[in-house]
Amino acid sequence: MYRKGDEVHVSEEEATGAVKPHITRWVLGVSLFLIVIAMSLVWIIPSL
Repeated sequence: MYRKGDEVHVSEEEATGAVKPHITRWVLGVSLFLIVIAMSLVWIIPSL
C-alpha cells in the first residue's frame, strides 16, 4: 500500500484480503463441458 497525493493505492491481494487461485476458471470450464455433454445426451437418446 502506498500513497500518491490524496489517493491510497493497494494491491489486489491487499484489497480482497486473499490470494485468488485460478481454480475458478477450471471449475467453470469443466462444468460447461459436462453440461454440454449432458444436454446432448438428453437430446440424442430420445431421438434414437
